[in-house]
Amino acid sequence: MLRKSLSVLLVVGVAALGFAVPAFASAAGGRHGSLGEVYVSSQGLYYDTFVTVEALPQHGPFELLTNHVAEFGPGQQGYFGGRWWVDVNGNGIQDAGDQFLLCPLLGPGSPTP
Repeated sequence: MLRKSLSVLLVVGVAALGFAVPAFASAAGGRHGSLGEVYVSSQGLYYDTFVTVEALPQHGPFELLTNHVAEFGPGQQGYFGGRWWVDVNGNGIQDAGDQFLLCPLLGPGSPTP
């Protein structure tokens, strides 16, 4: 009985998300879920993106993101799946004064914003 109840709750929850996410994304404008763009300089392409986590712990690799511009993008060595480091304090060193966030790039890229 408990297993059946949990299954029903799971189905209802997934269905609710299926309706809520596209509605929220459409309200944001543009592509579903896109809230911004990142320009990948080495590719000459703009990618849609959205923030999934604004405050990642400073563990693992991060790519520098400056004014929505990054050097590497999807398919390139040096792209870490949208794990960005923003040099908030301007010292050029990843430290506690900076911001670490997760914003995956959504393909395909576009030559214009």
